[in-house]
Amino acid sequence: MSGSNLETRSLLDELRSFDKGGFLDLGHPLLNRIAESFVKAAGIGAIQAVSREAYLTAVESVDGDATTGGSTEIGAPKRQHRFPDLRGESNRKSVEALVKNTGIESMQWGLAAGMYSGVTYGLKEARGVHDWKNSLMAGAVTGAVLALTTGEHSHEQVVQCAITGAAISTAANLLTGIF
Repeated sequence: MSGSNLETRSLLDELRSFDKGGFLDLGHPLLNRIAESFVKAAGIGAIQAVSREAYLTAVESVDGDATTGGSTEIGAPKRQHRFPDLRGESNRKSVEALVKNTGIESMQWGLAAGMYSGVTYGLKEARGVHDWKNSLMAGAVTGAVLALTTGEHSHEQVVQCAITGAAISTAANLLTGIF
């Protein structure tokens, strides 16, 4: 027992090590970057989806009407559950619908983040520089692909999402040094 080389590490030590080398090692920096971005964004997407549904359920239980979301003003926007199947015949079916739909949404978030990160990294390696042009292209590609993941998509929607993705990622890149 005295010759054991086991190291005791606390949870805090484990979390600190993520900042240094990441928590995944898939053998290539591109794969590591895509996987880490996917995992982080998927977690955020899941939390966002569950918290939104919890809020809408709470508002509905107070007001008794899911379509108005508590606003009785004329012309007020209607709030609807993003997951309409949540109203199962039993609690079990509702939980199953919540888990299924949260998984779908977290997958979309993860795919978008992984794709953006991978395209940005690939362009940086190919061009030898990381600048606003890489962000513009990565945002446009990610926006277009994200639009294609929706059930019903049109040419205009794909173009709008590509332009929006390009604008947001370029602005974020340009504003990085300012804030």
